[in-house]
Amino acid sequence: MTKATPFLMFEGKAEEAMTLYCETIPESRVLDITRYGSGEDGAEGTLKLARALIGGVEVRIYNSPVHHAFTFTPSFSFFVDCSSEEELERIVGVLSKDGGFLMPTGNYGFSQRFAWLNDRFGVSWQINLP
Repeated sequence: MTKATPFLMFEGKAEEAMTLYCETIPESRVLDITRYGSGEDGAEGTLKLARALIGGVEVRIYNSPVHHAFTFTPSFSFFVDCSSEEELERIVGVLSKDGGFLMPTGNYGFSQRFAWLNDRFGVSWQINLP
């Protein structure tokens, strides 16, 4: 069966990011992790490739040992519908720490409460209370 899966590539912070997302977003958990072995390009024992459910969506997470001239942009973001204002505030508080807002939490007319932010790893999140 053909399947499309979001793929996030980090440079050294993949496991930290995955852990933060799985601890912060409901219905999230690590599915499996492959680690770099002896003689591979990445540091032995560090995360190489993982699969995680983030908000119920399977995501592949890669820790690149090679520096690239590109990173994440807000043109790709995770859109999270929250079940309560408290949940929205908690998620926004965690993900915005050491990151930056593209749209601070507020009522923009299309949503009761909405925030768009980049987390400290550069991944973009739209957090919504429908």
